[in-house]
Amino acid sequence: MYDPTKPYKHKILELIRRTWETPYVSVENGVVKKKFDHREYHHTDGIGTKGVYHWKARSFDSAVKDALYMNMNDLAMVRAVPYAVTDHVLLPEEDEDAILRIVSSLTEECRRRNVAVTGGETAIHDNIDGLEISVTMLGFVKDPRPNELKKGNVLVGLESNGLHSNGFTKVREVFGDEWRPEFTEPTNLYLDTVLSLDERFEVCGRMHVTGGAFTKLKDILPKDADVVIRRDHRIQPHEIFFEIYERGVPDEEMYKTFNCGMGFLLCVEEEDAEDVVKWVEGFKADVVGEVVEGSGRVRVESAFSEREVVFS
Repeated sequence: MYDPTKPYKHKILELIRRTWETPYVSVENGVVKKKFDHREYHHTDGIGTKGVYHWKARSFDSAVKDALYMNMNDLAMVRAVPYAVTDHVLLPEEDEDAILRIVSSLTEECRRRNVAVTGGETAIHDNIDGLEISVTMLGFVKDPRPNELKKGNVLVGLESNGLHSNGFTKVREVFGDEWRPEFTEPTNLYLDTVLSLDERFEVCGRMHVTGGAFTKLKDILPKDADVVIRRDHRIQPHEIFFEIYERGVPDEEMYKTFNCGMGFLLCVEEEDAEDVVKWVEGFKADVVGEVVEGSGRVRVESAFSEREVVFS
């Protein structure tokens, strides 16, 4: 039975108070005092349909990482440093243990990264199938620069660890009630790597490969250029992607729905590319394509067939 008084709210407040003093902010009685004077970037994302699998597996720590890392990876595209979050947790039924485990994981991860949890909400929606964790993340940008692809530059891909947190509506359609460990593997975090690379190299373009997948490259592509993703490199799709393809999902849908093995893309000068690849630690990196003369198209040589997928 749902108790609208939320008797656990005092425990939640005790947890989030642990995040209220950081190098970037101080929080007193919920009021935030900033310790910096930079431009800001605010972003919201959630775990979406993947929450169905997290709820069934009670993989709450992984669910929290998905919610935070998806936002942090998007902040990386504008070179923003996260300093605060607010969260909205939706559950299909009253479950105090689940709520406290989620908030505890959230606060521990945020304390580790000097991010203050400045507000939030928990809600019980008995008309949903799974968990949702939606996060609004605030970041500051010390040196704002355009995020754009440049002709003559090359793309360096950073390996994903699988599905990450997009395409799960299609996953449910393809697999039905089947269960795979890959369905609750948390998203890779690229923020730290991208910010560090930006300090060492000229990185003109950055793309987190999430919803819309490779079609998102059109957002930062000049009208007189094409971006070409080659198939002859080390960042290949994981087995789960080949299985989805073999179950009838065509090439074009694969590359507009899933990351297909590449979680993040960086546009760098050709002479820096090999040094960038060697510098990356923690996951595989490789040169995966280039930006050439064209007409605003994204061209992907499919790893699943001999086809070239073109998004224009």
